Amino acid sequence: MALLSEGELYKLVNDVSKKYFHKPFMDKVVYNNRLRTTGGRYLPQKKLIELNPKYMLEMDENEYIGIIKHELCHYHLHIEGKGYQHRDPEFKALLQKTNSPRYCNPLPSNRNTYKHTYKCKNCGQIYRRKRRVDISKYRCGKCKGELYVL
Repeated sequence: MALLSEGELYKLVNDVSKKYFHKPFMDKVVYNNRLRTTGGRYLPQKKLIELNPKYMLEMDENEYIGIIKHELCHYHLHIEGKGYQHRDPEFKALLQKTNSPRYCNPLPSNRNTYKHTYKCKNCGQIYRRKRRVDISKYRCGKCKGELYVL
C-alpha cells in the first residue's frame, strides 16, 4: 500500500470510524515517522491520532486497518468520557466488539536484527540478543547453566 496524502488518510480513518463505530472521526490524524515499535498512538490532550507510515508501506491493508481501529477505540472512548486506556474494561470490551487487535505485529524490517547469539553449555538453549550480555554475570534461564558465545 502506498502512502496516502493527509486528506486521503483522514478520509480512510473517518470511513473506518463510520463503518466499525457508527460515529464520525472529527479530529486530526497524521503520520509520525519517529514511531519505532508501534503502529500508532492516540494523544488525548490534542485529540490527535499519529500513525506509523512504515506499517502502511510494509504490511498489508488489513493490518493497517486494525491499527486504525485500535486507535479509534482510544479516541471514541476518550470523547465519551469512558476508560480509554489499555487496562480499562471499557477499552477491552470495545476492542472485542470491533474485532480490533490489542497489539500490532512487528515490522518485517525490524525482525531478525539480533547481533549476539549465546548457547547454554548444559541444555543447549539458544539466546539471541540485540545487545551484548556479560556471560560471567548471566546464566541460562532454563537450567542455570553457563552461557557461551556462538
